[in-house]
Amino acid sequence: METTGLAPHSPDGTLSRVALRRRELRDDDVAIRVDFCGVCHSDLHALNAWTPQSPGLLVPGHEFTGVVLATGDAVSAFTPGDRVAVGNIVDSCGHCPMCRRGQENFCRESPTLTYGGTDRHDGSPTLGGYSREMVVAEGFTYALPDTLDAAAAAPLMCAGITVWEPLRALGVGPDTSVAVIGIGGLGHLAVKMSAALGAETTAIGRSSSKADDARRLGASEYLVSSDPTAMAAARERFDVVIDAIPVAHDLSPYLELTGLDGTLCHLGHLGPVTVDAMDLLIGRKKLTSAGSGGRPATAEMLEFCADHQIGSDVETVPSADVNVALDRLARNDVRYRFVLDMSDLDD
Repeated sequence: METTGLAPHSPDGTLSRVALRRRELRDDDVAIRVDFCGVCHSDLHALNAWTPQSPGLLVPGHEFTGVVLATGDAVSAFTPGDRVAVGNIVDSCGHCPMCRRGQENFCRESPTLTYGGTDRHDGSPTLGGYSREMVVAEGFTYALPDTLDAAAAAPLMCAGITVWEPLRALGVGPDTSVAVIGIGGLGHLAVKMSAALGAETTAIGRSSSKADDARRLGASEYLVSSDPTAMAAARERFDVVIDAIPVAHDLSPYLELTGLDGTLCHLGHLGPVTVDAMDLLIGRKKLTSAGSGGRPATAEMLEFCADHQIGSDVETVPSADVNVALDRLARNDVRYRFVLDMSDLDD
């Protein structure tokens, strides 16, 4: 299947149009017209690591929504015209303990990523959703509820599920006090979901610039982390602290906010962390992390978001403006997610 995508070619990593060939449909495949694709920080990291000497083609994009164009002979869940969504995992081994528990995101043999991965069947590199058409296995294609806006739903498939799984795993609900640190692509959805789950939700930022936004998103309070008096007053107050800060940082101020038997979930920065054991010991506090989500949780999240009308706050731009969006994302100049409208690839 011939289609058009966006990939870097010039030495500076600027993306431009390229011709792509998608695989012919296997029996369990779904061909999808990609309508909207979110721009994730992971895309930026992948592009920053790319050089003209990098092997293969890099087509980013792993949170997208669209419409079914065709299905393989064994597909039963979808028919042409159905609205669908796809996240950052498009396959897994299916038989390891994690996959059997519906945690394909933790597949022991490693999940197949939507881009930058390797197809388990033919060994070809996976190419992502910065393209007009995709072919995805039925099991990793999700029905998009009619009540969700297709553009606002696209980031749910990465940012949304990344915060949803720990919120559910940690039992967040009406009797829970939650703090969300870092009100960005992940954090703003964590605030929305936590509030919709019924938790008392506090947003935390370095300055008061996002205080009004945080309350609009559902936070009952806003805490300025650079205010030592306010931070001291909130010591040991929260059952769950969701840390969505996207850069390396000291965890100790946020462990101090975590209450007895509480949990700090570190999501925003993937890399080494240093923790003083005393920060965990006093109060029996726990430090955890998470990434993406399994198939059951992803389907559950979409239904929850439809029921509560939760979507990402997005700035939708034509795919032709992808390089502008990436430059602004690098400067944190977005509230809170760029989404590419892929329809201009038809031109």
